[in-house]
Amino acid sequence: MREQLTKKDVERIEKEIEHRKLVVRKEAIEAVKEARAHGDLSENFEYHAAKKDKNKNESRIRYLERMLKTAEIISEESAADEVGLNNTVTLYFEEDDECEKFRLVTSIRGNSLKNLISIESPLGKAIYGKKLGERVMVPMGNDGYYVEIREIEKTGDDGSDTIRSY
Repeated sequence: MREQLTKKDVERIEKEIEHRKLVVRKEAIEAVKEARAHGDLSENFEYHAAKKDKNKNESRIRYLERMLKTAEIISEESAADEVGLNNTVTLYFEEDDECEKFRLVTSIRGNSLKNLISIESPLGKAIYGKKLGERVMVPMGNDGYYVEIREIEKTGDDGSDTIRSY
């Protein structure tokens, strides 16, 4: 499946790749060299830990590069009364009789613990593109629940969200 990314997401990923190649890679190689100099590699914990860190960095670089190759660039634009990407939305949950705020983000920045809801999640898919005041069914298997869109704030992407790990 192709990742849906904004131009800012692509910039963040490119910046992380560059940092990992120019800074983290050099540090990891130095750590391996230094640990190797300590002698017997079969019982050298520092060497095995340094190699593991180096391999993890290389794996992350490959993951991010692969994501960029297959990415679909999407727009952050939306109408004033429409739920769009990077908008903070106040939803009324009928079953719980409660309101809660979420910000709709791309899947690489989704973090439900910080109320960053991915456009690929069931809730994100259900409300994306919907209008202010609309009552929306969020499907959950054979069931679901209803939410009402009470408020839409055009908050935008401030650059503070982190890219998820793999």
